[in-house]
Amino acid sequence: MSADNALSRPRIEAAGYRSIAAGQIGTAYTGDVLPAEALYAPDKITAAPGTSNLPPATLCLGRGEELAWLRRTLTDRQEGAITQSGAVHGLGGVGKSALALHYAHRHRSDYSLIWWINASSPDEIETSLTNLTHTLVAGWAATAERAAQLSWAMQWLAWHPGWLLVYDNVEDPDDLAPYTGALHQGHHLATSRRARGWPDSAPTLALGTLDPDDATALLCRLVFNDATPTPRQRAEAHALADDLGHFPLAIKQAGAYLAQNSGISLAAYRRRLGAKLAKSAHGIDAERTIARIWNVTLDALEEENPLAVQVLHTAAWLAPDDIPHVLLTPPGTNPDDTAEAIGTLAAYSMVTDTGSSLSIHRMVQTVLRTPQVTVGMHSERHLHGRDRAEQSVLCHLTPHPGQGNTTDTQWDSLTPHLVTLAASTPLRHNDTPLADAYATAANRLYQQGHTARTIPLFETILAGREHALGDTHPDTLLIRNNLATAYESAGDLGRAIPLYEATLAQREQVLGDTHPNTLISRNSLAGAYESAGNLGRAIPLYQTTLAEREQVLGDTHPHTLSSRSNLAGAYLAEGDLGRAIPLYEATLAQSEQVLGDTHPATLTIRNDLADAYLAGGDLGRAIPLHQTTLAQREQVLGDTHPHTLASRSNLANACQAAGDLERAIPLHQTTLAQSEQALGDTHPHTLASRSNLANAYESAGNLGRAIPLYEATLAQSEQAFGGTHPNTLSIRNNLAGAYLAGGDLGRAIALYEATLAQSEQALGDTHPKTLTIRNNLANAYQAAGDLERAIPLHQTTLAQSEQALGDTHPHTLASRNNLANARKAAQAVQQRSTATSATEHDRQQS
Repeated sequence: MSADNALSRPRIEAAGYRSIAAGQIGTAYTGDVLPAEALYAPDKITAAPGTSNLPPATLCLGRGEELAWLRRTLTDRQEGAITQSGAVHGLGGVGKSALALHYAHRHRSDYSLIWWINASSPDEIETSLTNLTHTLVAGWAATAERAAQLSWAMQWLAWHPGWLLVYDNVEDPDDLAPYTGALHQGHHLATSRRARGWPDSAPTLALGTLDPDDATALLCRLVFNDATPTPRQRAEAHALADDLGHFPLAIKQAGAYLAQNSGISLAAYRRRLGAKLAKSAHGIDAERTIARIWNVTLDALEEENPLAVQVLHTAAWLAPDDIPHVLLTPPGTNPDDTAEAIGTLAAYSMVTDTGSSLSIHRMVQTVLRTPQVTVGMHSERHLHGRDRAEQSVLCHLTPHPGQGNTTDTQWDSLTPHLVTLAASTPLRHNDTPLADAYATAANRLYQQGHTARTIPLFETILAGREHALGDTHPDTLLIRNNLATAYESAGDLGRAIPLYEATLAQREQVLGDTHPNTLISRNSLAGAYESAGNLGRAIPLYQTTLAEREQVLGDTHPHTLSSRSNLAGAYLAEGDLGRAIPLYEATLAQSEQVLGDTHPATLTIRNDLADAYLAGGDLGRAIPLHQTTLAQREQVLGDTHPHTLASRSNLANACQAAGDLERAIPLHQTTLAQSEQALGDTHPHTLASRSNLANAYESAGNLGRAIPLYEATLAQSEQAFGGTHPNTLSIRNNLAGAYLAGGDLGRAIALYEATLAQSEQALGDTHPKTLTIRNNLANAYQAAGDLERAIPLHQTTLAQSEQALGDTHPHTLASRNNLANARKAAQAVQQRSTATSATEHDRQQS
């Protein structure tokens, strides 16, 4: 992927999307993504009693109070609660997963279905849910696209009550929002190391270490099985449990070792463990304890099965879950030997094995990645393990997807392991084939609409290029620009803009002020300023870039036309239709002449001009031009190309603006169904389509359909873009507006206040989006009769609009009108109060 192609930048198309996007979207399950034979299947398919994918039950002693808390939290319906959910958080290895698994097995008969979900990333959650589809409709799922499988699973959960979803190892609580926010027929239970970031309404349980007696009992069960320990053995177990800090993972590891080595007493093991104390890894107490235990265990394994140690250190550098056995089988090694080694690791409770793949505890990975301060090979094991992990992944990802024996599905299944390797790549580590694999994975994620997930890949590629080629090599600068684009796509303008600025300065120095790549950097930086609402810096930079491109490339070069269109879009964002529309019209004429009437770039400019007409209220020119552009895009690009979908959505919005909802809503519904099918359920364009449909429902007065769709939209936008991304802020603002329209002032005002605070923090006090939200909050105060807060807020908004946007910008004019209305309402209240006082005075006099 090259983010340096200015014509491919979504910014040119952005005018169209600005006109339609009310934010980003949650989850709307229309079923249109499925083929006809499965369209109505989710509501008709029932799960067999006891359906689950639960791992085998593990030993869990004690935790009675915690289990009672979980049951009470998940079953006691609280007033106003929509979804019953709870989260267990604590240190890695403290027993969160074991507690959740014990709860699930204990109450298995109470649920219609229990599904265990690897929640370490959004991709892993989606994979777990597609596995549910494979379980319930295996024949159809075998040939269905991944997006269709995910949509089917979500629809099934939406239709059927009484299930339990267990989200294990949640890395980011926001990843759960699309599911807890949209699925209300069952229970949601999460485990995580994260103590913060959970919604205020989500009950959480901080899980600590075991009670000393429970820790001792657990250790005795592991070591002596069903035999009753002697008083001395129990005392030694109690002392060892104390040494291990009553930490469940440490007790499990020590117990597994002692069970496998019955000739070693508890006291002897304590002595061995003590000898390792001074040589343990640095880290938190729990990590030091695990390091001590594992050094003892690794010493034993080194003699018993050296391949097991090698497999273990390889697994430490891959994604912790679903590691295929084949990735852990070195070239020339008999797979049966690998299977035996993995069996040995499982017996020592080092890994969890399914027969074809294994999982390894995250804390154990942390310890294994840390160099041990010991003599001999121990200190190098972690490095050799990483080398083997890299080469194994590369071996199974050659050649590129769709070529040779490697399929797209294989690439996608191994991408989590590439991302994990990238995130842990040492500084100055340069491996050209691996960097190429990172670049291919980043390109596939970008194509799938997951640009934010490319960040660790590009960060690692950049570090390698800087080390191998130098800080200012053109290839280094190219990756730096791509990384800045990834930051921008993720809504992280705080990192994107400085990186764009640095890249531009370096390109000016190395390539010259008017080199095409320098001009691309300048255009990208202007676009980032525009995204940040800083039109005061964006417009002059766009103007400079346009002038330079005209001089260097010529008046009608495609990049020149791109700059001209971007400048027109900035004028439109500024509300300066007097400059935006003529510039769009001139650019369109030039593009038609140079590139042709149906060239994709020409169609993009035509779309943007139609949007400008719409912004100016000229529906007589906007609607026909959108119709023409849509017809041409269908003919040239196809019915489901992203640009065609954008045109269809823009036409729907134009019809909606004209009050033709009978035409607009079906168009929005069609666009959403096609976006789900062509782009996937969580692609940004799909999210925009879903938001537009919710907005159309609201315009039609159908709040019963609009509000749930907005709520689901917000949840999914938070997952895809984060809580403070501009698109998330937009949908949150729209949801507050829907609450206001429904008369729910309490929720509307609270949501507006929260959204305003987030927008001020993320975008700044005078960003156009911040001004819009502030204006809407003032209107909500006014609707609630709170003019003492409404009028000052209207005054502040007007002053800031005049300063940031100008005296005649549409937003400024709207603010001025709103302030006048609020003052008029206050005057009416004062007059009524005066009249009431006079009447009361007359009554008292008489």
